[in-house]
Amino acid sequence: MTQALAIYAGRKAKAHIERNGLQAKDVRVVAGAAGGPKGLLLLGLDQFIFGQWLKTSNQSVDLLGVSIGAWRMATACMSDCEAGFDRLARDYIAQDYEPTYNQRGKRVLPSSEVVSAEFAKALTSFFAAHLDGVLNHPRYRLHILTSRGRGFLRQTNLSKRLQTRTALGFAGAFFANLIHRPAMSACIERVAFSNRGELPFDRSDYATKQRQLTPTNFADVLQASCSIPFLLNAVNDIQGAAPGSYWDGGLTDYHCHMNYAGQLRDDEIVLVPHFQQQLIAGWLDKSLKWRHKATRFLDNVVVLAPTAQWVRGLPNGKIPDRQDFHTYIDDFAGRVDAWSRAVSQSQQLVQEFKAFISQQDHQRIQLL
Repeated sequence: MTQALAIYAGRKAKAHIERNGLQAKDVRVVAGAAGGPKGLLLLGLDQFIFGQWLKTSNQSVDLLGVSIGAWRMATACMSDCEAGFDRLARDYIAQDYEPTYNQRGKRVLPSSEVVSAEFAKALTSFFAAHLDGVLNHPRYRLHILTSRGRGFLRQTNLSKRLQTRTALGFAGAFFANLIHRPAMSACIERVAFSNRGELPFDRSDYATKQRQLTPTNFADVLQASCSIPFLLNAVNDIQGAAPGSYWDGGLTDYHCHMNYAGQLRDDEIVLVPHFQQQLIAGWLDKSLKWRHKATRFLDNVVVLAPTAQWVRGLPNGKIPDRQDFHTYIDDFAGRVDAWSRAVSQSQQLVQEFKAFISQQDHQRIQLL
């Protein structure tokens, strides 16, 4: 059978695990990256990590989430998180919209207005009965990352003039980021919403603000963190934060490549269930391959990721992604089947992680 799970660790984390093993009590942070449907592959690991493994310890843990990762981390704070992850998989796979056709009669994807409205309903339905428990979990401190627009991106809506400003604003962010990542903060700043506690990373690498996550702004914050530009609308003027447009947290922090080493002891672990080895800093860094390498920021990080060989055995030979909405635009049942089979196959990741926890075979750990 093809090995499914690869385990990567930063320098300090690898040394610590080789001496002491990977223990639940050492996990100080769990991070959930952006990635849309790719996150479906990680829900089985989430169920085991939060529903069983971390329950064998009692330390406080910071949960850091971006986009789909924010939805995952908020689900982890539910009293019955295992049932929550089951529902998250079902709801995400089953999402569908009324058919929309262009002038030539060809079906096209729905507008950002439609997707935003439906997504807001889905989040309300999902979390309404669980909000108090999510925000007052006895052990987990939840931090949801968003990206607040500045300059041309400060305020957006549907007018043609502001749509043009939005496009120009993102063009400016692209070129600023290309020159120097911190320079992008002139266009987009990182805003973290936390239910309590300080952020579990050093924020000096990028312009950052921290605001309170409350029952009245939770839905807007989570929707903003998932609002991919041009696919969903920005969320404007979130309560308890500066006025402006708030976008997908992946713009600033695509895969949660933060400076954890600046905040943690050498024996504290940041666990990142992920769909690939690399933790890419920002969404606009995707094409900048030289920025995909691990840095000293990740010295305390452990990444759990599928192997490339195993991924080739998934439906269509790949992890589910947003392109599938185009591929299966006229075949809803086909997409549901492909994604459901991928989620089912991802149980192999869970079984291999359980085996690693039991056997502590340190030879499996690769340097991040």
